[in-house]
Amino acid sequence: MTATTLTGQNFTDQDFAALTDPLRGELTAHCYRMLGSLHDAEDQVQETYLRAWRAFSRFEGRSSVRTWMYQIATNTCLTALEQRSRRPMPTGLGAPESDPLGPLESRPEVPWLEPVPDALVTSPGADPAAVATTKDSVRLALVAALQFLTPLQRAVLILRDVLAFSAAETAQMLEISVASANSALQRARAGLARHPRTGDGACVDALDERCRGLLEQYMAAFERYDTRALVVLLKDDATWEMPPFTGWYRGAEQIAALIGTQCPAERPDDMKMLAVEANGQPACAMWMLGPDGVHRAFQLHVLDVVEAGDGRVGVAHVSAFFDTALFDAFGLPQVWPDDAERAAALPPGGHPLNPHTRA
Repeated sequence: MTATTLTGQNFTDQDFAALTDPLRGELTAHCYRMLGSLHDAEDQVQETYLRAWRAFSRFEGRSSVRTWMYQIATNTCLTALEQRSRRPMPTGLGAPESDPLGPLESRPEVPWLEPVPDALVTSPGADPAAVATTKDSVRLALVAALQFLTPLQRAVLILRDVLAFSAAETAQMLEISVASANSALQRARAGLARHPRTGDGACVDALDERCRGLLEQYMAAFERYDTRALVVLLKDDATWEMPPFTGWYRGAEQIAALIGTQCPAERPDDMKMLAVEANGQPACAMWMLGPDGVHRAFQLHVLDVVEAGDGRVGVAHVSAFFDTALFDAFGLPQVWPDDAERAAALPPGGHPLNPHTRA
């Protein structure tokens, strides 16, 4: 792109990058809230930057660059949503809780909600308060609740209540009247109220020392394959869901029964765990031992941790994702590092332990 005249100044590719690159993290968070998918969000951010680059010569500075980029990103996401259905979690399908001893139904063809790495939605050196706000606004439960809104309601609610744009700015971005924007916001808030979110308003910050300690105990319990230790860490009414399986489970004892009977682990050290940062929540990755003696990518767990009384905290909700393609997005290896040499020596082919891997 050659230099262009903009309100009396010459702008170049370097100017475009300097003005827009610092916005990439927050725009990724915005597209993720709109779409509920890490991969779709990254695609639409790329489309946003391409559209903005092409239109930069016509940007006349009537609004800030940030507002202009959000307008492009929002409308890019709205266009994408015309071809997509909502991304649910099992708890959002409307079915009652499942029997942990019953058969598991897998629906890998469903476009399930996905977690997002914190590193992709925050920018290095950003204001700590802004980082905290961003992390809070991409919590899985909130993004899951947004899926019940129409695309327009979703856009208006995010622009107004999350990003604090005015009604006039929101209307201008979406090319609708202020009255229409206010009406959509009212309907969106009512819709969100009909879908209360797990632990809403009581979730403990992932950086809280109690939360970190609980996550360490949670991972240690899995590595020991100690379901009784897990029961102690879970709230009595905790819930568990694990897309692409459609069932969901309520109660610490029920969850322990599910893990004890349906998990392929058999003994301590069959599972390896590592803490990660996802959706501003405590999270961890799991590698499962296979018949070939190699621990391979198996699940990503994202936890809701809430106050449990007397200064204690407990796990109120676990979202366990079986899509091992997410490991790549989180910068995680498909094979546990200590097993890499053994894995490299094995012949190619064979069936993975976890069949729920995106092609």
